[in-house]
Amino acid sequence: MSDKLYEYQGLVGYLHALRDRFQENYLLWKERHPQGVFQWLVNKLSGGSAEAHEKDFPEDYSHIFRLKTRRELIRLSAAVMGIEFSYAAETAFVSPTLLQIGVQHQHMTLVWALSPLVGFCLTPILGSLSDRCHLTMGRRRPFIIAMSLGVLLGLILVPNGELLGYLMGDQRPVERNLLTKPVGPRLWPKVGIVPNDLNNSTTNNASWVMGDGPEYPKYNNSHPWGVFFTILGTVLLDFDADACQSPSRAYLLDVTTSDDHARGLSTFTIMAGLGGFMGYALGGINWDATIIGELLGGHVRAVFTLITVIFIVCVSYTVSSFKEMPLHLLELRSNLDLSPEKDQEERGTSNKSFEEDVIGNNSERSYGSVESTNQVSPPRRKSIASDPNASLKVYLQSIIYMPNSIRMICLTNLFCWMAHVCYSLYFTDFVGEAVFNGDPTAPEGSTSRELYESGVRFGCWGMSMYSLSCACYSTMIEKLIIKFGAKKVYVGGLLTYSTGMFLMALTRNKTGVIVFSGTAGVMYSTLFTMPYLIVAHYHARGVFEVNQEGQGQITHQIRGLGTDVAIVSSMVFLAQFILSMCMGTIVSLSGTTTAVVSVATALAFFGSISATKVMYLDL
Repeated sequence: MSDKLYEYQGLVGYLHALRDRFQENYLLWKERHPQGVFQWLVNKLSGGSAEAHEKDFPEDYSHIFRLKTRRELIRLSAAVMGIEFSYAAETAFVSPTLLQIGVQHQHMTLVWALSPLVGFCLTPILGSLSDRCHLTMGRRRPFIIAMSLGVLLGLILVPNGELLGYLMGDQRPVERNLLTKPVGPRLWPKVGIVPNDLNNSTTNNASWVMGDGPEYPKYNNSHPWGVFFTILGTVLLDFDADACQSPSRAYLLDVTTSDDHARGLSTFTIMAGLGGFMGYALGGINWDATIIGELLGGHVRAVFTLITVIFIVCVSYTVSSFKEMPLHLLELRSNLDLSPEKDQEERGTSNKSFEEDVIGNNSERSYGSVESTNQVSPPRRKSIASDPNASLKVYLQSIIYMPNSIRMICLTNLFCWMAHVCYSLYFTDFVGEAVFNGDPTAPEGSTSRELYESGVRFGCWGMSMYSLSCACYSTMIEKLIIKFGAKKVYVGGLLTYSTGMFLMALTRNKTGVIVFSGTAGVMYSTLFTMPYLIVAHYHARGVFEVNQEGQGQITHQIRGLGTDVAIVSSMVFLAQFILSMCMGTIVSLSGTTTAVVSVATALAFFGSISATKVMYLDL
């Protein structure tokens, strides 16, 4: 056949050779995989059967059983840095963008209720699915990647929603201002449609003046398709950015030892704070006055484009860091019940060979070995609090039937997130209206609109200070917990934020915006670290309840770490949904956006009271 192919000339001969080579390779592959393509894909995604891996462990998972360096923890936390970059763009610009394309305050707040409604229902379920994920890539990283794609789509839709609306048929005004010409006794706004009697030299040479009142035509600010695409992008961005934090946090806890959990979570929060700080700083720069802003289509598009690139880099850096132990290996390890209390003879050689294969056969390593287990490894006993053999149904049931300890953490986290959402989602609007006295609904080019946009940019600097404060406080929170205890740190962080918001509501000036935003950083670091540290501590101890004497009791309910982390994280969606349903009404009734920070003050105080009821064990 090959001799005959050589007789062909040019492209035809090459294509014939390529076809025969493909047929030969396909036949060879078919001999090696007689079960067919579909079964090959199933085995590839599921990692094959546990029995096949029981005999052969080609992967080295020793990194899971050793302490991590700070640099490794930073890499594990890079994803949340990218998430906070995107979250900064969302919180700073979505509300102003919605208001500027014609969405009213009371309706704009309802937009924020859409993604929480979806997230509150789905996030705990996604956490349970990650606990039972059989992919060879691991249990958490597939979910991180999937939700990152949703964030990416949201970052594209939000700044381009109005443009996509024009492509779908929204009416595009020729000029968007309220500069008017004198025409007899009336003044007509120049909106691109000029009456016939204005087309004369006298009126065309007249000076432009500002006109308002019921006798003037109103500026058409209706963008139905633009509103649709912007809201769709907002829902995707908001839901996936919040939901992606749960598998990211669980991923960090999975590949680190219990001794690294506090340091890992504090690093996680530091990276989140730095991401928010730089993200809001990007929003504070006036990109309209730069070449980048001109090339990318304005201030908002420039910010979102830069953040999109940074987000992709950060997430890729994390998911390519440490391999996760697939579920079938966790199940096998759980079945072998590698208990440190058992002596060498009771464990037998089969358990030892499992440990050698999974952790690695390098004799120079001291970590991960049987002898050093008690020093750096998480408890090896088979705990009912985290059983990889449990079915998905069991984990889903644990969402509804939870111990009081988890319930109190959820309640405290709900108050915390409600207080923080008041600040994060509506703060730039508060600064633009209450501090700078601007108006988001004013036409472009008007003084009120310019004041509002200046306030939004200044608000970004305030939020940048809050993120920097979060990063700085996170470097100390681990030491504060050791010195004062988890309870005092938890309660104190919430009271600090409550005081700061109260003073900001009283002052309503530029200095207060910068100074008191620092207390929001203390709050964010607290709610980003404390509830998850406590939950991880429950799972490490296998204790979720205490008796009347205050002694821990081993739970009889199977609970997954990913499920519980997702349950606690889902409070952000419930908080956002509740506020979205009522914040617009509160602002309308009060007549000022100062109500936003006033509500935050009260909610943070309620959260501090709830935090006193949390079970801390010996933290």
